[in-house]
Amino acid sequence: MPAGPLRQRADKVLAAAFPEHSRVALQRAFDAGHVRLAGVVISRDHTVHPGDFLELDFPDVKPAELRPVKIPLSVLFEDRHLLVVNKAAGMVVHPGAGTDETTLVHALLAHCRGTLSGIGGVERPGIVHRLDRETSGAIVVAKTDAAHRGLSEQFAQRTLVKEYLALVHGVPPLLSGSIRKAIGRNVQHRHKMAVVEDDTGGRSAHTDWAVVESFPPRAALLRCTLHTGRTHQIRVHLKSIGHVILGDSVYGWKPDVSLPVQPERVLLHAEHLAFRHPVTNREIDLRAPLPEDFARVLAGLRPPVPKASKAAKARSARKAGARVTPRKKAVTKSRKPAKSRKAAQRRRT
Repeated sequence: MPAGPLRQRADKVLAAAFPEHSRVALQRAFDAGHVRLAGVVISRDHTVHPGDFLELDFPDVKPAELRPVKIPLSVLFEDRHLLVVNKAAGMVVHPGAGTDETTLVHALLAHCRGTLSGIGGVERPGIVHRLDRETSGAIVVAKTDAAHRGLSEQFAQRTLVKEYLALVHGVPPLLSGSIRKAIGRNVQHRHKMAVVEDDTGGRSAHTDWAVVESFPPRAALLRCTLHTGRTHQIRVHLKSIGHVILGDSVYGWKPDVSLPVQPERVLLHAEHLAFRHPVTNREIDLRAPLPEDFARVLAGLRPPVPKASKAAKARSARKAGARVTPRKKAVTKSRKPAKSRKAAQRRRT
């Protein structure tokens, strides 16, 4: 142990000595008996002193118990430390009760085979944040302990940029706003979340929103910026101001026959993700294209574009610098009667 404070916990000493490894990985090393002081296995809260010699063995990386499954992925960015995927709507991020082998983790195990360094001693991708099953868009995944730790710190410190597009019922009276309401478990429906007015049993949550496009009186496209990451945060916050997301039957959406195209799922899309690369320190700024089903509902709300006249097209072409070739006028040659030609010939002779 290097010189420093007179006494420290063993886990804090190793965390400072091995910043490339996550605290979870170090804790698992303690739990597995891979940390020793003078040859004796110690616990993570053991007190060590300057001059003590700690021995640490990282356990071999174990293959994941989950089976890798080849599922097509839309990758927005990838290097040996992390990758960002444009998750499709309907895909569950992490395996759990009632899920099959079509989760994002199953797909990543196949996509990243041979490139995972073993987060926490197990060959698996590091899921730093999640998206709901029906939410599409950008999600970042760590491949290494160092990337997992750095990304987790950015999420904890709220230094990342996370922006979502939400198509909501009705049009807000303001162009933008900020929602600061605590969110907790719905006491009547445990699978739902709710705004907790007195913060009892809830956690603080902050969402900014702005109108991108409006289709009065039926709907509006909002850009939502997350400053916290609570479960169902955008869905709950938008409902609290009277604008349920189209397709979100869990939080009160009911089919609207006036819509030209009916939503098939919750129309929420993680469109913009920006962060600092946890290893290279490079700024990563990515946008996930709007999925086809979302774009189809949006297009149905927009008024049809009128067809331009030929004259208008010609004016547009001239403004754009295109060369317009004028139509040639037809020239008709007049022919003299046959008798006149014969008379002219006789006069010449």
